[in-house]
Amino acid sequence: MTQEEKTNIEERVVDMLKTVYDPEIPVNIYDLGLIYKIDVRPTYDVVIDMTFTAPSCPAADFIIEDVRLKVETIDKVKSATVNLVFEPEWDKSMMTEEARVELGFE
Repeated sequence: MTQEEKTNIEERVVDMLKTVYDPEIPVNIYDLGLIYKIDVRPTYDVVIDMTFTAPSCPAADFIIEDVRLKVETIDKVKSATVNLVFEPEWDKSMMTEEARVELGFE
């Protein structure tokens, strides 16, 4: 895999993550700052570390599966693994400016 190919896949993963929403929040999970790491491996497997705004998110299983299924539809991606992490703890500063405006924090 070339660096250009890896970058292209990472960009497509980000685009796909921007289509995933927590049913209770009108902002996608990427702009909310819930994605901590996207690792595109030379084997074309993608590993994503993500968190939630609260550890007890009732939609967690649904959102994780949505991420996995959508990322696996990207051309050349063989598999997607989503790791749920809580370090560092999520806070509002991790959101994009657009997300903060949409949610009324700015």
